[in-house]
Amino acid sequence: MSGLLVDADAIRALAEILTDTGLTEIEVSEKDSRIRVARAPATVQATAPAAVAAPAPAPVAAPAAPVPAAPADLSRHPGAVNSPMVGVAYLTPDPSSPPFVSEGQIVSAGQTLLLIEAMKTFNQIKAPKAGTVKTLLVTSGDPVEFGQPLAIIE
Repeated sequence: MSGLLVDADAIRALAEILTDTGLTEIEVSEKDSRIRVARAPATVQATAPAAVAAPAPAPVAAPAAPVPAAPADLSRHPGAVNSPMVGVAYLTPDPSSPPFVSEGQIVSAGQTLLLIEAMKTFNQIKAPKAGTVKTLLVTSGDPVEFGQPLAIIE
């Protein structure tokens, strides 16, 4: 371990981003180094195992169970567009512009649906197929996790 160089300031900065955004994990890669910072899952994720684990905790978790269950079910939807990364979602290219797409709009494959900002880089999230935007599951400024459903295209 003596050859391992740790950038404590970078780790602190990433941990602060996790705290500020409410995310549970962030990873940065540069050349041959990689830093991944993760923290314990939020209570929303903690309620899902309680609902599945045993019948006794189910009544306690029952009010919160429908909220986490909906995104999990939607991520498996055949028209789901899932987040390829952790970051912050934006539905417009800038605050004064109209949204890239809206619910009910017909989109073509490759059309930009939204942006995800990760480490001050804006990444275009494009429609994987042509269809109609049935539902947008995020709003501008929402933190998103890897694999989280962002939209449904049918």
